[in-house]
Amino acid sequence: MSLSRQKRLFLVDAYALIFRGYYALIKNPRVNSKGEDTSAIMGFMNSLLDLIRKEKPEYLAVCFDKGGSIERTELFEDYKANRESTPEAIKFAVPHIESLLRAMHIPVIMKAGYEADDIIGTLSKQAEKEGFEVYMVTPDKDFGQLVSDRIFMYRPARGGGDVEIWGIPEVQERFGVSEPLQVIDYLGMMGDSSDNIPGLPGVGDKTAKKLLEEFGTLENLLANTHKLKGKLRERIEENAELGRLSKVLATIKIDCDVQFDANDFELSTPDFERVNVLFEELEFRRMREQFAKVFQSQSTEVAQESRTNPVSSPAADVFERAPGSGQFSLFSERQDEPSKTLQPFYQIINSPKALDRLIELLERSELVSLSFGLDHSNRFDPTISGIGFCWSAHKAYYLDLSEEQADKLNRLKTFFESDKTLVGQHLKTALKSLALHHIQIKGSLFDNLIAHYLINPDMRHEYSILSETYLNWPIKAAPKGDFSTWSIAEKCEQLCQNADVGLQLHQHFSTELKRDNLRFLFDTLEMPLLRVLAKMEQHGIRLDIPFLEGLSLEFGKQIAALEHEIYEQAGVTFNIASPKQLGTVLFENLQLVKKPKKTKTGQYATGEEILTELAKEHKIAASILEHRSLSKLKSTYVDALPEQVNPRTKRVHTEFMQTVAATGRLSSVNPNLQNIPIRTEQGRRIRRAFIPADESHVLLAADYSQIELRIIAALSNEDTMIAAFSEDRDIHSDTASRVFEVPLESVTREMRSQAKTINFGILYGVSAFGLSNQTNLSRSESKELIELYYKTYPKLTTFIGGQVDLAREQGYVSTVMGRKRYLKDIQSANSIVRSAAERNAINAPIQGSAADIIKKAMIEIDRELEEKNFKSRLLLQVHDELVFDAYKPELDQLKELVTHCMEHAFALRVKLQVDIGTGEHWLEAH
Repeated sequence: MSLSRQKRLFLVDAYALIFRGYYALIKNPRVNSKGEDTSAIMGFMNSLLDLIRKEKPEYLAVCFDKGGSIERTELFEDYKANRESTPEAIKFAVPHIESLLRAMHIPVIMKAGYEADDIIGTLSKQAEKEGFEVYMVTPDKDFGQLVSDRIFMYRPARGGGDVEIWGIPEVQERFGVSEPLQVIDYLGMMGDSSDNIPGLPGVGDKTAKKLLEEFGTLENLLANTHKLKGKLRERIEENAELGRLSKVLATIKIDCDVQFDANDFELSTPDFERVNVLFEELEFRRMREQFAKVFQSQSTEVAQESRTNPVSSPAADVFERAPGSGQFSLFSERQDEPSKTLQPFYQIINSPKALDRLIELLERSELVSLSFGLDHSNRFDPTISGIGFCWSAHKAYYLDLSEEQADKLNRLKTFFESDKTLVGQHLKTALKSLALHHIQIKGSLFDNLIAHYLINPDMRHEYSILSETYLNWPIKAAPKGDFSTWSIAEKCEQLCQNADVGLQLHQHFSTELKRDNLRFLFDTLEMPLLRVLAKMEQHGIRLDIPFLEGLSLEFGKQIAALEHEIYEQAGVTFNIASPKQLGTVLFENLQLVKKPKKTKTGQYATGEEILTELAKEHKIAASILEHRSLSKLKSTYVDALPEQVNPRTKRVHTEFMQTVAATGRLSSVNPNLQNIPIRTEQGRRIRRAFIPADESHVLLAADYSQIELRIIAALSNEDTMIAAFSEDRDIHSDTASRVFEVPLESVTREMRSQAKTINFGILYGVSAFGLSNQTNLSRSESKELIELYYKTYPKLTTFIGGQVDLAREQGYVSTVMGRKRYLKDIQSANSIVRSAAERNAINAPIQGSAADIIKKAMIEIDRELEEKNFKSRLLLQVHDELVFDAYKPELDQLKELVTHCMEHAFALRVKLQVDIGTGEHWLEAH
């Protein structure tokens, strides 16, 4: 929507747009490589640049609050008192936004003791008198009271909609008033929850509109309450002063101590160099290009100035993204030149001649971005049904494989098995799918999602998000349904678009990895690991299904017996799985506690923590906990695992995820084998179901012994801990001996248990409260024990404090191999939020280093197995443990190889130790 071309002033409500931008990205925050949450800045700048691009305003200012309204707070102490504290990301954003505005030569208007609403109201009325049309840029409906023949509300676009312009007719319709000034009466009557303006009790939107229609103003309503009936009259009469106060609070001032001078508000040439520097600091590279595009048309002088600056590089020309448009073809002679129009050209390869030409061009290209479309009609073995290819930005080609799949893939075998660099997303899935056709990708791999995971581990890693964040390109969403159900045009558009985006993300992420010193980690750890994981997933692990069937019957009987027991103890039959019914039984029928906790929804809290506490005194709570545990084991593993066996291989093929845990640890899905409980006897029995390939194999489990404690001892250079590990002393007994000041031989089981709890707890910043919950110590005893621990290990204490200080200084912490964990909340004013970040500053380098080390070991082991032609295979990685299908004639060699690779994966001051076991099933091997 574009406005009439007159002398126009745009006044931007800064905080309204900042908060709106922040919350629009709340589920997908923009966090840069320094760990800074830039969501609020990005959201605000997007809105501002969109305004300038669409409206090309001649006069513009941005108005900020400064300390809030003194007058309103003096009138009503609770004015805006219900608002939560300002999010850290917004506190961080405001000074950066002010710097950007000043560099853009846009006036920043603020006045101590006044709100932006009042400043905008005052300037609007002054400018109106000077013949200006005024547009108040804000989504805040309260501004409706200021609207006149020449003053409008400009409500920025949201959620794909268009800009809304509210003049007098729109305000009349929205508030049910005859003139805009009555908006103040409307707000005085119904109040405003966002500002904690109370209004008249019992008066909502409909009632306020009805009263305004009858009485016109709040004062006239209060003077004629005798015309009202019943409870409404009573409430309004009792709260008349509250209504008057609310109207005053809702009135936007138009007499602030600010002065409109048109010369000061005229939009002028930005300081391109300064803006460019600020965007670079914030890592808004695509916004820098968008900025140049927006201001290129402002004047010849601006265009000339921008040409001397990197901000106006050719890439700054934002291209029209209309799939199928453009002037390039697969058969054009100048394929290596980038499109001058920057319009994407996506072409379907639909003839033998076109395929020949595609292969010819692929052979010439050193780096190709790929996007694979998978047919999931066979959920165990999805097949490649189409491929998008891109080697030059904004040009891509789609090869459909729904027919003649084997023949076409065979034609591409030489390309895939060449030494080219292949770029894409989810490349592990592509490796596995191509392997079904006996094709191996032998060149370099660059998975954009994994690259971004290293650059920004706490952000989501979907292509749509990455494209919008880093390329400023909101790509078109995929059609619904499986890929096989899409039309050929939809397949072409999606896969070409993904390949095109992938190529551009590769260019961006390559620079980021190098800048952040992450390229070595990417090339030597994560990308080689991707190939190892692909082989592990392909191989899978065998299940003893008859054992699981028997266990299911056994668990079913135990669950039924527990149900009967619980019903007898409760004296009533109910749904044990229903938290609501369970809460009623425990806390109303049985009244187990006098003041039971409740959830936010008002139900009784019946979580594990509550039941565990109750189980100490009440048998029914213990029975319910056991029922829950068995039911979960039965449904999640015992009954579910056989359903996940691939009919072709007769094995379970879990999928290992490299981009989920911010610490660097792997996770697994379909099925999740990382979460099989091992602390309970029944949980451990699940591992009994995982068995070797056949009688000529056994399972071998290799587990790092206390790797995290060894890492923290090494990183802190804590001599006493290092000595204990070097001399193979039990670290927990050694700690107990030192903390409790008793000889090693006098350490009791209880002492060792408490020392073990604090040894591991220290990695997670355990508090006295936390330690007392995990042991039988009181809080004061726990506090004393923690203090003794820190005195016993002074270098460890120094290291922990140093990690927190380092995180505050640089915004991140690193693992032994350079993996970074950004801690954006380390400077937070909120002590709870800040404490969590401080715990991560201690834990992330330890847990992340352990993850890096076992990944390195996996790569080394896989290479050794390949080079020595072992028949044994690596099957699983679960936390600090590796599981192998060990070919019996190779068993001794395999033990030696695995031990050596794991213990020498990384050199620390403390030696790494591996415990190895073998067995006819995983439980026995572990």
